[in-house]
Amino acid sequence: MLGILSAKVIVLAAWAALLALAERWRPAARPAAADAARMARNLGFWLANTAMNPLLTLPIVVAATQIDAWSRPQDMPALLVLDLLVLDLWAWCWHRANHRWPLLWRFHEVHHRDAFLDITSSVRFHPGEVLISALARAPLLIALDVPLATVLLFDAVLTAAALFHHSNARLPAKLESLLRRVIVTPSHHWVHHHARHEDTNANYGALLTVWDRVFGTLSPTRRTPRMPIGVEGAPDLSFPALALRPFRRA
Repeated sequence: MLGILSAKVIVLAAWAALLALAERWRPAARPAAADAARMARNLGFWLANTAMNPLLTLPIVVAATQIDAWSRPQDMPALLVLDLLVLDLWAWCWHRANHRWPLLWRFHEVHHRDAFLDITSSVRFHPGEVLISALARAPLLIALDVPLATVLLFDAVLTAAALFHHSNARLPAKLESLLRRVIVTPSHHWVHHHARHEDTNANYGALLTVWDRVFGTLSPTRRTPRMPIGVEGAPDLSFPALALRPFRRA
C-alpha cells in the first residue's frame, strides 16, 4: 500500500504542476486583484487535510475495504469498471446532498466561498467535510466489498479530475465541448461555482457528466470569462472565520 500511495503522490504532484503551468500560459479568466491571500487560505485547508489523512481519513478507508483483490482474477476488469462507476455515482449523490442538507452545506460552503477558481480551489475543503464524507462512504464500501486498491485508484483519479476541472486553464472550445460530453471539464464545473443559486445547485458531477444528464441537474448556463464565482450574496472570509464557519449560526 505504501508503494501505491507514493506513486499516487508523485503522479498527482506532476499533474498539478502541469496544470499550474497551463493556467499561467493560457488562463481562461484573470482574477480581479492579487489573490495571494486567497491561495494561502486554500493551501491552509490542504495542509490541514493532509495532516488528517493518515490519522483519520485513510484508516477509515482501510477499515471499510477488502485488502485482498478479487477472488476470481478473470473478473477483475469488469468488477473494477463497475466499482469505479458506482463510486462516481456515489460522489454525485454525496455532492448533491452537500447542497441540499443544511448541516452538510455548512461545511461544503467553505469550498464554494472561494471567489476565484484555480488548482488550489480543488483542495479547499473543510476537514469536517472530508471526515464526514469518509464516514458516509464507509458503509457503501463495506456493503460492496470494494478492494482497497480500487478505492485508492478512484480517489487518485478523482483528485486528478478535481485539479483539472477547478483549473483556470483555457482549453480549445471544440476540445472542451467534446470532453464535456463525457467528463467534467473546467467550463462545466465553473458554472457550478457561479455565484447564482440556480447554477450552484446544478452540475454536481465529479468524473462523468452522465449523472447530471440522467438526473436532470445539468445547467444550461455557459461559462463566460467574467462569470462571478462564489456563494451568491456571501463574500469570502479569512481562514479562521472559514474554519469556524460550520459551527456558527447562519
